[in-house]
Amino acid sequence: MAGDDFRELYQDVLLDHSRERHGYALRPAPSAESHQRNRSCGDEITVRVHVSGGAIDTVTWEGQGCSISQASASMLSDLAAGTDREHITQTVAAFRAMLHSRGKDEGSEEILGDAVALSGVSKYPPRVNCAMLAWVALEDALDQVAGWSPPATTENTQ
Repeated sequence: MAGDDFRELYQDVLLDHSRERHGYALRPAPSAESHQRNRSCGDEITVRVHVSGGAIDTVTWEGQGCSISQASASMLSDLAAGTDREHITQTVAAFRAMLHSRGKDEGSEEILGDAVALSGVSKYPPRVNCAMLAWVALEDALDQVAGWSPPATTENTQ
């Protein structure tokens, strides 16, 4: 598939997630919750994580902002469900590395699923924080869950 075809496919995936938001609507009684705001553009998100038996049951969210932040939250909701702390930590690290690569890391669809569609954001540093917003909120929420100590190698930065 040519480069333009990939870009078009990724654009379609991004638009689909920003329109049909997976995990949208805060589920009651979370294990933890985090509200994050992107000071540079005003995007906001609240993420609730439900943990059961050492794994993430669901990630639900509500927010307002650009299509990048909304699609990214939707993609994260899909990726996080059913994962344990080690797996989601590796997924977040891979996503962060892709976004901070300035286009050198296209990401792995095997690891990031639909979130690889956000790889192009890495070429626009001001938009990286939009894409990272929900992911940072999830990290913060998981840090609040009893028995889920923060991994030593993960920095909690956008």
